[in-house]
Amino acid sequence: MTTTVRTRVAIVGAGPAGLLLSHLLADAGIESIVLDRRSRSEIESTIRAGILEQETVRVLTETGASERVLEVGNRHDGIELRFEGEGHRIDFPSLTGRSVWLYPQHEALKDLIAARLAGGQDLRFSTEVTGVGDVETSPWVTATTADGDELRIEAEFVVGADGSRSVVRPAVTGSARGYFREYPFAWFGILCEAPPSSDELIYSNSADGFALISQRSATVQRMYFQCDPDADAQAPSEAEIWDTLQRRVPGTTLTEGPIFQRDVLRFRSFVAHELRRGRAVLVGDAAHTVPPTGAKGMNLAVADVVLLDRALRALLLENDARLIDAFAETALRRIWKAQHFSWWMTSMLHTASDASDFDRRRQVGELRSVVESSAGQTFLAEAYTGWPHEA
Repeated sequence: MTTTVRTRVAIVGAGPAGLLLSHLLADAGIESIVLDRRSRSEIESTIRAGILEQETVRVLTETGASERVLEVGNRHDGIELRFEGEGHRIDFPSLTGRSVWLYPQHEALKDLIAARLAGGQDLRFSTEVTGVGDVETSPWVTATTADGDELRIEAEFVVGADGSRSVVRPAVTGSARGYFREYPFAWFGILCEAPPSSDELIYSNSADGFALISQRSATVQRMYFQCDPDADAQAPSEAEIWDTLQRRVPGTTLTEGPIFQRDVLRFRSFVAHELRRGRAVLVGDAAHTVPPTGAKGMNLAVADVVLLDRALRALLLENDARLIDAFAETALRRIWKAQHFSWWMTSMLHTASDASDFDRRRQVGELRSVVESSAGQTFLAEAYTGWPHEA
């Protein structure tokens, strides 16, 4: 037997985009149902990076989605670019008047889930979406619960916020997949038990390859180094990992500690050919992915949602389709700026396997052009801390 449920907006995906959208719509009195194939514990325990732009933090705090981001998150007023053994700090407030916050994504998800449950939101975890249809006129979503029960949700609008393997995307883009780029390197990432090696993030370009020194808390560090996409995360010993990291951050002595998690993160850029069809739309990683170098992933998802919230309020409360008709074009302006910035940071900081002496010297020249110029530093700071949301 299939249970049929009606709602105004069916949101597929209980990540940052889906949960925040349901939170914003509820404030306008627009009901929604959020579905995710993962359990609540899976969502809240999957550790992912979290550099939040100031605008993202503002949205989370002003809407009541998160207070902990200011209580537990760490405000960062800059980053360090390190090359040729020297560090060069980019001071965000002096250049842009903005900062960023280090707040892991799973912590933001805990806040959003707690806020939505407290608000009586219909969240359906462990529910796998099996189909999406009639998006041009009267959209519906079918799903299967953890108990094997069949569910059909009939809605006025469907939102695909279900990540890079989106099941909603085919209903929006058809057979066209999107614009895609795969990079010839990846990040070998570790989590270790140790105090921070630096108060702010260090982005290090070295002849041996890139490294990023980050933090998670006062007792846990997150670090990455450039590696082959096919690298085996379990192959190197802890001593070999620390030796690789230390060699790639010359001039800084890293604080070592036991490594309790390791993984290899591939680099891909993607933008869907279409973001909207009829009464269905894609946001967040379902619509686009970026390399993590520019810290744009979750921030771009939040910017999508802020736009979509306004558009759906106008459509569903006032029968005004102008904002939803303009959604894709407006969102794509920011998306492609973020793609460029992420590509630029990645290309400037990583060492290509076939790089010549010319390539290496040119890359150092590019880095010097940034750190030795107020205009260059400002460009990086403006993009890293985030552009203002569309009015």
